[in-house]
Amino acid sequence: MDVADLGLPVDVPSTALFTDQYELTMLQAALNAGTAERRSVFEVFTRRLPNGRRYGVVAGTGRVLDAVENFRFDADVLGFLRERKIVDEETLKWLADYRFSGDVWGYPEGEVYFPGSPIMRVEGTFAECVLLETVILSILNHDSAIAAAASRMSSAAGERPLIEMGARRTHELAAVAASRAAYVGGFASTSDLAAGFRYGIPTVGTSAHAFTLLHDRERDAFRAQVDSMGRGTTLLVDTYDVTEAVRTAVEVAGPELGAVRIDSGDLLLVAHRVRQQLDELGATGTRIIVTSDLDEYAIASLAAAPVDAYGVGTQLVTGSGHPTCSMVYKLVARAESTDPKAPLVPVAKKSTGGKTSIGGRKWAARRLDEYGVAEAEVIGTGAAPAELAERQLLVELIKGGDVLARESLDVVRDRHAAARANLPLSATQLSRGEPVIPTEYVNGRSGSQTGS
Repeated sequence: MDVADLGLPVDVPSTALFTDQYELTMLQAALNAGTAERRSVFEVFTRRLPNGRRYGVVAGTGRVLDAVENFRFDADVLGFLRERKIVDEETLKWLADYRFSGDVWGYPEGEVYFPGSPIMRVEGTFAECVLLETVILSILNHDSAIAAAASRMSSAAGERPLIEMGARRTHELAAVAASRAAYVGGFASTSDLAAGFRYGIPTVGTSAHAFTLLHDRERDAFRAQVDSMGRGTTLLVDTYDVTEAVRTAVEVAGPELGAVRIDSGDLLLVAHRVRQQLDELGATGTRIIVTSDLDEYAIASLAAAPVDAYGVGTQLVTGSGHPTCSMVYKLVARAESTDPKAPLVPVAKKSTGGKTSIGGRKWAARRLDEYGVAEAEVIGTGAAPAELAERQLLVELIKGGDVLARESLDVVRDRHAAARANLPLSATQLSRGEPVIPTEYVNGRSGSQTGS
C-alpha cells in the first residue's frame, strides 16, 4: 500500500464543511449579483512572523491538495445546509456540482518563508476560490506553526534524533497533522501510530511508568519487557530511584541494552550521572533518551550533555508558544467582468492598524549573495527581473483542478533541511530577533524597490 495515496487523514465524507458560514453566504450574494463567475486571484501570506521567529516553514501543502480534492457537497452536507437554511435553493444547486477547476501555485512544501511571501496563490472564479479560504488557512496555519517549532528544535538538537510524542496533548486529528508537520521540520519519528499508518513516518515506543508500577518489582518489569522486546529495547529508569534502576536494567538486559529513558529531574545532571554509571557497568553502547516537557531552549541547554535522543510532546504540538502563523487569504486581483478574457484588476484592502495588503498577482524569488546564501525575499507583480528568473519560488500545484505536485514526506523533509541550510547562520539562533532576511517589493513596471 502506498501511504501517500491514502488521502485526507480525517474520517469524514468530505471537507466541504471545514469552512465558515460566511464563505457560503458570500457565494449566495455573488451568485445573485452576477459576480460569482468573475476570474479571481487569492493569495495566502502573513504580514509578520510570530514574535522572535527568524523564518517560517511551509507545511501542510500536501494536506491542502487532499482537502481541495475532497471538497464535495454530498447529499448529507447539502441536507444539513438546507435544514439550517444557510443558503437558498439556487446556491444549494450550484454547490451540488462543485468541483474546483482552477489553478493553485505555491511555495513547495518544506520551503521557508518570510513576511509577505505569497505562500499559496489560488486562481479561478470568485465562487470556486472563496469557498476554500477557511480549510486552506486552517491547514497551513496549524501545520506551518508546528513545522517551524520542529525546525527550531531539530536545529538545536544537531545530529541527535528527535521523537514526536505529543498526541496526548492535542486533538486526536490534530495530533496526526502535527506528527506530519514535525517530520517535515526535522523530527525522525513519532509515537503516534495513525501518523505512521497514514504518512509512513517511522514509529517508536516501548513502555511508560504504568508498566513498571504494574509489577511487584522494577526488576520484574524490566525482565518482562526485555523478554518481550529483546535486549535492544529502551527501559524507563526514573520510576523510583534512577541509580538503582540503571543498575538493575544492565543486570537484566546486559551491556547490550539498547537505551534508557529519563523523564524527570535535572536532566543535565542526571544524564551525566547515568552516562558515567552505564560506562562503569560496561554498557558503553547503551543510549540515553530524555523526555519531560522539552522545547528548543531546553534541547539547546542539553547540547553538552551525554544525550543521544530527545522526545518532545506538549511544546511541539502547541507550536512552542506560537500555535498559529497568522496567515491570511486575500483577494488580490479580479476581472472587470465575467468575460473569461476580461483583464485582471489589482485589488487590496486599505486599512489602519497594520492590516493593509498589496494588490496584484505576485511572484517571489530569493536573492542570494556572492557565497550562495539567501540575502533577501524579493516579491513583485508583473514580470520578474531577468536576474531572478531562475530563483523563483512558486511552483504549480493544481492545474485545471488536477493535482500535479504530490510528493513523499522524505522529499519535503530534505527540502526543508536544504532551505534552512541556505539561510544566514543567524537563522538558527534561538535568541529573539527580526526575520533573518528582509522582504523587498519590486514594482513590475518601474523596477523600484521597497523594503519591509
